[in-house]
Amino acid sequence: MTYLPSTTADPGTDMGPVAQVITPDGERVADATLEPWLHEVGDDVLVGLYRDMVRTRRLDREGVALQRQGQLGLWAPCEGQEAVQIGTARALRAADFVFPSYRESGVQLVRGATPTELIQVWRGEEQSMGDPFARRTAGPQIIIGAQTLHAVGYAMGIQRAEALGGVATDDVAVAYFGDGASSQGDVNEAMVFAASFGAPVVFVCSNNQWAISEPVRVQSRTPLAARAPAFGIPSLRVDGNDVLACFGAMRWALERARSGAGPAYIEAVTYRMGPHTTADDPTRYRDPAELERWRGRDPIARVHALLRARGALDDEAAADIAADADRLAADVREVCLSYRTRDPLTIFDEVYAEPHAALEAERRAYAAYLDGFEEGAS
Repeated sequence: MTYLPSTTADPGTDMGPVAQVITPDGERVADATLEPWLHEVGDDVLVGLYRDMVRTRRLDREGVALQRQGQLGLWAPCEGQEAVQIGTARALRAADFVFPSYRESGVQLVRGATPTELIQVWRGEEQSMGDPFARRTAGPQIIIGAQTLHAVGYAMGIQRAEALGGVATDDVAVAYFGDGASSQGDVNEAMVFAASFGAPVVFVCSNNQWAISEPVRVQSRTPLAARAPAFGIPSLRVDGNDVLACFGAMRWALERARSGAGPAYIEAVTYRMGPHTTADDPTRYRDPAELERWRGRDPIARVHALLRARGALDDEAAADIAADADRLAADVREVCLSYRTRDPLTIFDEVYAEPHAALEAERRAYAAYLDGFEEGAS
């Protein structure tokens, strides 16, 4: 689609122009750009997308609760952003490789993460997120935007695999990041390399309006999708609360990358309903009225309304989906509460093949530091 960059848009209220096929009221509408990528999508696919979004939200709320109860060190809530995560991730093949940020819990679910893998990274446990090659999904990246460089490097590896004695494939690498990351040098460097080498990579930017406490308008005077063409990368700006629009946009982007045409960029306009992380308090910088406006654009409610109107979802099916999400949350809680964190001093055990004096000195110093937390320590 084409759009008219605006220097006056209010990031808390402005949605347009974006590509949309499901309205906030649950009405299916046509979009000339996305329809070619959605024509065979039936209600069964839409029910599956709805199920994944419900599971993601339930997982997210359980993660927040566990952190508040002191069971997790941190959690990055994604409520409100389920559509962009599920819509784009469900368009992928198993062989594609995903490089997510710390907020893509829904993407991790779709890629097959187990309850253990979903929470151990937020507890700071060893072997966090397991083997990335088993699910072809990297662990959640905490460094803002760093994963975009990793994705482009992987994509350039795909291009060169056959020349280096491997097997030629049409796999694609995908980088997920937020609007705040789009201001980072890493992201811009990644886009330069991707465009210059025609790398098979898709950039998925979830514009959730706030980079911690800074609104988008402080970072950019134009829609973020307008930046990509300046690098030579075509882009789409879609309603990030419309799971079907995100699904179609990702199909467009993936086909471009698989065909050898090079990278593509999606800006999904959405909203972070909760805090940046559980260490943040958004009431200190957000207008409650803005939050309520976005609550009316809930990504799950609109799919629910559409499926109900079509007769594709009845009370029994909705209850089954809710129960399935509750079981996932219960599994996550059980795994979390049963975790036994190893002794902190074991972090020194596998640093070197042979112990040496400097390492032992560090161990003693750290042990003394930990002893300082013991009751009665002075």
